[in-house]
Amino acid sequence: MRSLSLRHGENALVGNIPDLDMQRFRNEIARLLKKKARVAAFFGYPGPSNGTLRLFAVLADEREGKLYVLTALAGESYPSFTKEYPQFHWFEREIAEIWGTKPEGHPYLKPIRSSPEFFRMEGEEVHEVAVGPVHAGIIEPGHFRFQCHGEKVFNLEISLGYQHRGVERAVLNGPPNRRVHYMETLAGDTTIGHTLAYCHMIESLATRDVPIRAQVLRGIMLELERLANHVGGLGALSNDVAFLPTASYCGRLRGDVLNMTAAICGNRFGRGMVRPGGVMFDVNDELIAHLVKWVEKVYADVEGAVELLWNTPSVMERFEGTGVLKKDQAEELGIVGVAARASGLERDVRFDFPSGVYRVMQIPVSVCESGDVFARAYLRWLEIQRSFDFVMSDLKTMPEGPVMGEVGELKPDSVSVSLVEGWRGEICHVAMTDKEGKILNYKIVDPSFHNWIGLSAAMRNGEISDFPLCNKSFDLSYCGHDL
Repeated sequence: MRSLSLRHGENALVGNIPDLDMQRFRNEIARLLKKKARVAAFFGYPGPSNGTLRLFAVLADEREGKLYVLTALAGESYPSFTKEYPQFHWFEREIAEIWGTKPEGHPYLKPIRSSPEFFRMEGEEVHEVAVGPVHAGIIEPGHFRFQCHGEKVFNLEISLGYQHRGVERAVLNGPPNRRVHYMETLAGDTTIGHTLAYCHMIESLATRDVPIRAQVLRGIMLELERLANHVGGLGALSNDVAFLPTASYCGRLRGDVLNMTAAICGNRFGRGMVRPGGVMFDVNDELIAHLVKWVEKVYADVEGAVELLWNTPSVMERFEGTGVLKKDQAEELGIVGVAARASGLERDVRFDFPSGVYRVMQIPVSVCESGDVFARAYLRWLEIQRSFDFVMSDLKTMPEGPVMGEVGELKPDSVSVSLVEGWRGEICHVAMTDKEGKILNYKIVDPSFHNWIGLSAAMRNGEISDFPLCNKSFDLSYCGHDL
C-alpha cells in the first residue's frame, strides 16, 4: 500500500499510514497528482527521535471523493516538490521556516512570515512600491512589495506573519476546553467554518454521529456566514470602483444577515453555536417563521442592489479583464474556493466531500470561466442565490429531534482529516492522537494559505492602481494565514 485512502469523516489508525522512504513518497505524490488529486495539506511534525522530522501529506481527489494520506521521514533535507508542482511552494517554505528542514532545489526559499528580505528587479526605470503593513483602513496588517515599470506590475511579493498567534501550538499545549474557542477566532469572519471543521474532527475520532436536526442547523449557520461575507464583499468591490449605491446597500444588508445569525445563537459571528456533538441553540416554530420572512425580504433587497452592478457599464469596464487568473494557473497553484471556481475549476467541498446535511441537500457548484474580478464578483452572486435557496429550504423542512449528542473519548493512535467549504474556500484540519487518545498533532490550513499566491499571479502585468480592487476580489485573510 502506497498511501492510506480515507473518506471524509472517517478515521484510521496512524499505524495504517504507509511509512515510505523519500523516493517512494515522491513517487506516490507524483502518481496522485497525475490523477488530478491536489494538495490539501503538507506539513512536518517531530519524528521518532530527536532532531528528525516527519513529512505528512494529504491529497484530495475530488472526482473519487477520496483523501490520500502518506508520510515519510525527511532528514535534514529532502528534494523539493515545488519546481514540478508549484502548489507545494507555500507549504515547503513554511516547513523550512518552522523546522529548519530544507527542501533542496526550492526556487525561492524564504520564510513566509518573518523575513525582511524581498525579491528585487534591476533595470532602467524599474521601481519598487511598498504598501503596508499598516494600512489606512481598520484592517489587519500585511505587507505588499511591488516591482513596477510605470504602472505595470512585474511582480508582487506578499509578506504576512504580523498576526501570527501560535494557535496550532496552543491547540496542543493549552487546556482542551479552550480549543473550540481558538477555532472560533482563527479567522473571525469564518467562525462557523473553522469550528465545524474542528467538530467534524472530534466527532470522527470519537466515532459519533450528530443528530439530524443539529446537522441542518449547522448547514444553515454555515450558509448564513457565506451570505454575510459574499454580500459584504460585493459591497466592498462596489466601493473600490466608487459605485456607492450597491456599496451602501450591501453594507446594510450584510448586517441583516449577521443579525439573523445573532437571532439564532445570540452572536453575530456565530460564536457559541457549534460544539462537538451538535449545536448549543435550537430554533422554535416562531423563530423559524420570523426567519423565513426575514430571509425573503433580505434576498429581494440584495437582488435589487446587486443587479445594479451588472447593468452599469462603468462598473463592468473596471471589473472585466482585471486581475485575470487563468484556469491552468489556478490548477497549477492549487487555488481553492471562490477564486478557483471563478477560474473555471469545479472545486467545492460541499459537493466533492459532502458531510452532514450536504449529503442529502447538495448545492450545485457555481463556476465562471474568465478568472477576472468580474468572475470573482459574479460567482459571489451565484453563490448568494444558492445559499438563500438552501437556507429557505432547510428552515421550511426542519426535522424534529435533539440538537446535541454525546461525544466520548477519542480513539487512541488515530488520524482523521476534516474538510469544510468555508465562504472563502476549503478549510482543512488534520489531527492525530497518541496512545491515550489525546491530540498529539494538529494542523490547520485556511483557504487563504492556498490563495495568497493566486493574488500575486493575478497582478502580474496588470496595473498597480488595480491592486485594491483585485485584492478585494480575492478577499483573503491575514490572520487565517498566520496560525
